[in-house]
Amino acid sequence: MKRSKNRRHKEDRNGDEPAILEAENLDNNGMFRGGPDPDTISLASVTAVTTNVSNKRSKPEIKMEPSSGRPVDYQVSVTVIEARQLVGLNMDPMVCVEIGEDKKYTSMKESTNCPYYNEYFVFDFHVPPDVMFDKILKVSVIHSKNLLRSGTLVGTFKLDVGTIYSQPEHQFYHKWALLSDPDDITAGGKGYVKCDIAVVAKGDTIKTPHKANESDEDDIEGNLLLPEGVPAERQWARYYLKIYKAEGLPRMNTSIMANVKKAFIGENKDLVDPYVQVQFAGQKGKTSVQKSCYEPIWNEQIAFTEMFPPLCRRMKIQLRDSDKVNDVAIGTHFLDLRNISNDGDKGFLPTLGPAWVNMYGSTRTFSLLDEYQELNDGLGEGVSFRARLLISLGVEILDTSSPEISCSTEVQVEGVPNISESATGKVEEFFLFGSFLEATMIDRKIGDKPINFEVTIGYYGNEIDGALQPKPKGEKGKGDEEETELIHNSSEEEMEDDGDLTSVATTPPMKPVITDRNYFHLPYFERKPCIYIKSLWQDQKRRLYNSNIIDNIADKLEDGLNDVNEIIKTEKAYPERRLRGVLEELSQGCSQFLALANKDQNQSGRTKLDKERLKLCLSEVEAIGLQAKAMRSQVKKSTVRDKLKLSQNFLSKLRFLADEPQHSVPDVFIWMISNGKRIAYARIPSKDILYSSIDEEKGKDCGKVKTIFLRIPGKKGFGPAGWTVQSKIEIYLWLGLTRQRKDYLNGLPNGFEENKLSKGPGLPSTPPISLTYMMKQIFQLRVHMYQARSLFAADSTGLSDPFARVFFSTQSQVTEVLAETLCPTWDQLLVFENVELFGEAVELRDDPPIIVIEIYDQDTVGKADFMGRTFAKPVVKMADEHYGPPRFPPQLEYYQIYRGNCAAGEMLAAFELLQIGPNGKADLPPIDGPTDMDRGPILPVPLGIRPVLSKYRIEVLFWGLRDLKRVNLAQVDRPRVDIECAGKGVQSALIPNFKKNPNFSTLVKWFEVDLPENELLHPPLNIRVVDCRAFGRYTLVGSNAVSSLRKFIYRGQDNPANSWSTTEEIIVVSMEQEPTCKKMETVVKLDSCSEAVVKVEDDDKDEKGKKKKRKKVDEPEEEELDESMLDWWSKYFASIETLTETLKSQEAALSDSEDKEDMDMADGGDIKPDNSLAKGNRKGKAKKEKKKAGFDAFGRKKPKLDELKVYPKELESEFDNFEDWLHTFYLFRGKAGDDDDQTVADEDRIVGKFKGSMCMYKVSDDAPRDMSFDSNMGMFQNIPNNDPVNVLVRIYVVRATDLHPADINGKADPYIAIKLGKTEIKDKENYISKQLNPLFGKSFDVEATFPMDSTLTVSIYDWDLVGTDDLIGETKIDLENRFYSKHRATCGVANKYSIHGYNVWRDPMKPTHILAKLCKDGKLDGPHYGPGGRVKVENRVFMAPTEIEDENGLKKKTDEHLALCVLTHWEEIPRVGCKLVPEHVETRPLLHPDKPGIEQGRIELWVDMFPKEMTAPGPALDISPRKPKKFELRVIIWNTDEVVLEDDDIFTGEKSSDIFVRGWLKGQQEDKQDTDVHYHSITGEGNFNWRFVYPFDYLMAEEKIVISKKESMFAWDETEYKIPPRLNLQVWDADHFSADDFLGAIELDLNRFPRGAKTAKQCTIEMVTNEAEMPMVSIFKQKRIKGWWPFVARNEEDEFELTGKVEAELHLLTGEEAEKSPAGEGRNEPEPLEKPNRPDVALLWFLIPLKAAKHLVCDQYRWLTIKIVTALLVLAILGLFLYNMPGYMVKKMLGA
Repeated sequence: MKRSKNRRHKEDRNGDEPAILEAENLDNNGMFRGGPDPDTISLASVTAVTTNVSNKRSKPEIKMEPSSGRPVDYQVSVTVIEARQLVGLNMDPMVCVEIGEDKKYTSMKESTNCPYYNEYFVFDFHVPPDVMFDKILKVSVIHSKNLLRSGTLVGTFKLDVGTIYSQPEHQFYHKWALLSDPDDITAGGKGYVKCDIAVVAKGDTIKTPHKANESDEDDIEGNLLLPEGVPAERQWARYYLKIYKAEGLPRMNTSIMANVKKAFIGENKDLVDPYVQVQFAGQKGKTSVQKSCYEPIWNEQIAFTEMFPPLCRRMKIQLRDSDKVNDVAIGTHFLDLRNISNDGDKGFLPTLGPAWVNMYGSTRTFSLLDEYQELNDGLGEGVSFRARLLISLGVEILDTSSPEISCSTEVQVEGVPNISESATGKVEEFFLFGSFLEATMIDRKIGDKPINFEVTIGYYGNEIDGALQPKPKGEKGKGDEEETELIHNSSEEEMEDDGDLTSVATTPPMKPVITDRNYFHLPYFERKPCIYIKSLWQDQKRRLYNSNIIDNIADKLEDGLNDVNEIIKTEKAYPERRLRGVLEELSQGCSQFLALANKDQNQSGRTKLDKERLKLCLSEVEAIGLQAKAMRSQVKKSTVRDKLKLSQNFLSKLRFLADEPQHSVPDVFIWMISNGKRIAYARIPSKDILYSSIDEEKGKDCGKVKTIFLRIPGKKGFGPAGWTVQSKIEIYLWLGLTRQRKDYLNGLPNGFEENKLSKGPGLPSTPPISLTYMMKQIFQLRVHMYQARSLFAADSTGLSDPFARVFFSTQSQVTEVLAETLCPTWDQLLVFENVELFGEAVELRDDPPIIVIEIYDQDTVGKADFMGRTFAKPVVKMADEHYGPPRFPPQLEYYQIYRGNCAAGEMLAAFELLQIGPNGKADLPPIDGPTDMDRGPILPVPLGIRPVLSKYRIEVLFWGLRDLKRVNLAQVDRPRVDIECAGKGVQSALIPNFKKNPNFSTLVKWFEVDLPENELLHPPLNIRVVDCRAFGRYTLVGSNAVSSLRKFIYRGQDNPANSWSTTEEIIVVSMEQEPTCKKMETVVKLDSCSEAVVKVEDDDKDEKGKKKKRKKVDEPEEEELDESMLDWWSKYFASIETLTETLKSQEAALSDSEDKEDMDMADGGDIKPDNSLAKGNRKGKAKKEKKKAGFDAFGRKKPKLDELKVYPKELESEFDNFEDWLHTFYLFRGKAGDDDDQTVADEDRIVGKFKGSMCMYKVSDDAPRDMSFDSNMGMFQNIPNNDPVNVLVRIYVVRATDLHPADINGKADPYIAIKLGKTEIKDKENYISKQLNPLFGKSFDVEATFPMDSTLTVSIYDWDLVGTDDLIGETKIDLENRFYSKHRATCGVANKYSIHGYNVWRDPMKPTHILAKLCKDGKLDGPHYGPGGRVKVENRVFMAPTEIEDENGLKKKTDEHLALCVLTHWEEIPRVGCKLVPEHVETRPLLHPDKPGIEQGRIELWVDMFPKEMTAPGPALDISPRKPKKFELRVIIWNTDEVVLEDDDIFTGEKSSDIFVRGWLKGQQEDKQDTDVHYHSITGEGNFNWRFVYPFDYLMAEEKIVISKKESMFAWDETEYKIPPRLNLQVWDADHFSADDFLGAIELDLNRFPRGAKTAKQCTIEMVTNEAEMPMVSIFKQKRIKGWWPFVARNEEDEFELTGKVEAELHLLTGEEAEKSPAGEGRNEPEPLEKPNRPDVALLWFLIPLKAAKHLVCDQYRWLTIKIVTALLVLAILGLFLYNMPGYMVKKMLGA
């Protein structure tokens, strides 16, 4: 104890007390500090701790609302692209995707093992996160399913949604899922499905990586659909979950039922029939049901078979009560496999126990309709202990090759032997003591019935519900604890044999007393009730101790990091020093853990997991300690932020390690009970109050006074209902072994006497049932409420009428109400007189109770609405201390206000608590404020505390208002803007007619105001728009509070950043465009004085000379560029490739710099971003030598194309929303949403935009004035006027990707709609049928007038034949900001200037004109074009080529390249330079108003704007999609060889085959062609000379065949598909009466397939199995190829085997060539092929049976034949004789 106290005081001097935070408020908690530096102010945190923190109090929790359990919107999108290597012959596969109950199917592809689908599915869910992440996503391939039969399963792949969500960007992109057969685990993989899977929650944005090259992704093994770190070869494993027994089950039936049963059956049985159900990886297993049993013993194990490592992270174990009608859950526990295993190199398989797990859920009282039932299903935080279950888990990796293994993955249940009592540890007696020091803020709604508190731990202490406590085994004399009586006023005590205590678990009921309009308190005064509970648990303290030590380290680290963030945020000095201190402390904490954690290892009940986790924690913590130590030396001012990020990683790692999966002592629950009814609860983890003699191991709240806010249980606790405090209690808790009990009262505030129950003399003492405090101190509390900002909008006007209510101890006071504002400045002092606090004065000085401040919105009718809450701790002055620096007067600090879990503003205030000494109030410092007569009794904040003010001038630029919505159904017609800041303000001119011109006539106005010197204390500036109606009425339209004016403060020109040197600088820029990723290696830093000259080489210079230079030996030859072939799309695709490369190299660089951080922690070198980027780039290239930037798959150098910039996001996000001088302020109206996620709710509240800007500066007389200064414009010089401008807007829409399907068939028929002002264009006729990734390639011209039409909406609709078209998504673009921006976003500046060809300059102004205008506007000197290709602007010189080629190849002199060179480097020009928007394509998300925040797809487009008064622009660029080119592929099948022989001859037993070859090119075999049949081939040789002819349409750029066809008979129109060009050839055996037999196949990708072998002998199976090594060819380059290729099929073992060879000739012709030289199919005219020379055995099939007969009769069975024939003749004669005999007899007899 002593040591830690000294340490605290030592730290007080720095004012940096590392405080302790709860694990839940990881986010946005700053820290409070009353630092020594008087003029700095920090955003004080929630957890309000002043400098001196003693050991008596722990910190309160501010966030009230339980975060789990509330349903959220999720969207899971799955794209099934294709499948490969499916196992099975000639199958018709379809893919089924299912999530939970939802199933969706792709279409069926016929007879192919590698179907191509490219189908997109979307699943929408609205469920709590836990439920969502446990859902299993299953991808399975089914073979030949149709209406009549369900099809056979080929294989499945499953993973849970949580795994996908935890991926970077929440998605897997273009990854291969390996299918396995759940019924046969011995078989290998069953094929692969390539898919994209993404999970989006509300508000997430998904970045789609740009489409990479196909060939990277053909590397299946390298792109498996598995999270990082999971090995590609997963094995099967068996997961054994043993379930031994349970205890402490609650009653599951009402007592009435029990009595009825008793009456009938005559026995009182336990009324619960428990069993355990386990769910894992989509499978369920359950134990047997134990009838009527509160302490069931199962001793069963449930075995699951699943791959390892599993992609399903949690196992759900549910204890259920079996019932005739429906089973209900008693409790649920989730086992997270990540917590009980470790995948490191010294890792261990999942293991657990045998250990008890505790289950929490609804209250233990049984009611027929349990309102908290979902808590038992594991949704939300349990509010009571339900039961505990003894389980253990083991995993065994299966050796699938061993014969005795069962193949199926069915769940198996079998018995296991009993477990010994001691296996889970020795049973010890634990003692829990608690004392209620204060109960205030009890919600008035509860009513004034007597209130008491109940404390329970596990099934002990639960008195209302009739606790059933298990009898402890083996301890005599303790059996009389079956049911404890309800102890009223703790009068009846049960004495026990050993003279020890039973439990007192509830406080005596007490009537509450009124505090104010909203709250009661309980009048405890000096008598504080106590509770104590004795309970028996297995002693597993060590687990909790280790977890506490790690938590302790993590808490300190977290506070330290919050401190550092705070220092950075408030721009205080030396954040790096504080960070070094934090890291020092961290490494010390880690070494302490290593010293402490290894103790008492021989304890009974240690499981394998305990040992393994200990090893893991020791190694991880040691590593963290070492890294922290190494990092400490590297922290510099420049690297603080990076190191801070890395330290955050330490924090999450420590938090993960501290989470102990094997429970021991259950958590403690505190319930407030009013009149026998449970009202509100709090749950305290037992480890937090667990005692240990070693400080580091002690729980953070053990033996301390903790402030706890009780909350409503279950669903009712969501939303506003749960935000009101039900009750605030100050409670002291201590939990430890009974034998450690001697110190349990040590942490209480001193000065009390214990009141015990009277016992006989000589009996051991019992704990007190209440404490009486003899010492009390009297204080005065002064609360200085200055102001608040960014509060919650609680009224329909979008404003609030806020007032604050301050609670301290049992008193409360309110500030005045300020009407209609979100940023009230109360400037008010509240004085609380005669505050009585109990305990010693010294302790109170170090550790005063907390103050709660709640902010409400006053309503004229009804109750005030709650707007947020925060806590603070006062600075305390004892009677004998001097009131003066450094502690007094206290500083104003910002406190974060929370509403539920969301931040809802900040409050600026200070608090002081002054002791009233023996002389009464005379000793207190006087209250000296400015006396303000108007405010009556309200005291303002005194002088020493209120901030120092100085005079500022705020100039406001009024530009205009946009998009104002109706107010109370009336249109806004004459709006005006009022600006107000700190009580002063200015009004804009009135807009006389908003429809005609929404801009203001007077642009700039100003006002002067007194503001604090300290910029961080500046009040917000309020913008309000009112509509002036008739008769002088005003209506508020909307408002906006600018919370920080810092970005508008004018800093003057003396900034060091702008002091450019006057020496002339030459910057030379090469016009030879390298791909961007290469540029990064050669970034030239330009210092202001350096004279950098770089030689320039131009692409268009003399081509031949360059060619000679180029032809080095190792350089691949360059492909010639055919200019006429190139179009805009060539440029676009080249740019996309560059973008992909850049993104890749950036990722590589990131991972590289991280690797580097880890590698040279000790090196201390700073990492420069450029160099790491370049390095990453090299690394990326090293990985794939072949795929060097600029080389195609064949190793030839790719031609250099001019490129444009493709932005993977919106253009404005790259250019700071184009708010370089014109800012957009959104106007809000209406109540803010009560949603967790307030940003989304705000969108519905936007009622318009105000465009303008501010500029504020201190008023001083000697402001320098420029000569050309226009005094009317103030600081806003050189601003264009805001008269209406006519503009031609040209919108180019390139394509849309990943659209949300709008039709039942999972597709959409998209078309574009464009709206600007009154113009609407719907391009309905040109809809694209059934496409989710449509290429539009269209441009639209719209005429517009700014400012009336400033927002452009581009939407994509889904065309429907019947009914209205549905909106898929839309995007809105603010054109006005772009038009006026200095970045010149009207028309992007191209990289190169050319006057013809695909890269033609499209701006009506040439580069020279643009440059001249920019120089004139910026008052720059220049441009001066000099000789030798130089141009000078200000003091910068640029060089570039000066010649240009026209269409006819003639060279001309021009300065355009020079001007363009300056434009592309405009950001380097001093004073006015900024980056100009390049020629670009931007990617914008499409959103749907009904699904806010969830992307519905993306659209790629760009917008050009041309003012009407300038030269008219040329015609629009043609970006219409490329038409596919017609080709014809002729395939001649000459011969086959070595085809497997399938048929056995019936008679001869000879093997033969009737061979024919089938081939097709397009997806679904619709163009399949067969050769004739070569009958009875005995050698596997076949001769055909047969020609297949395949005409097809092909897109060269995308390497895809385009097919248009109707999807079904009922389809309205044709759908366009794009499929890769793959020629399929198959060899078959023809049968007459049964189905033909499939023998083998080969698929050739026409872009890259192995070159055919010269002879049949050289043709091997390697050509298929080992493609990477083979020389590859492309039919599009070679045009004509002849050779031998192998046919392959899979055998039973799933291996490829050679089933034949084919000699074929492929000949590719363009459509025109094919028309000129036609050829017939088969052997027909024109150009017939000669008949094959087949041996005669194969001439006519009907001869074959005759030949066979002849062979049989004449050769093999000659004598047999003769005998048979003779016998037949004899029989015939006999038959005739018998037949004719009767007739002859009759004739004879009658004598005829």
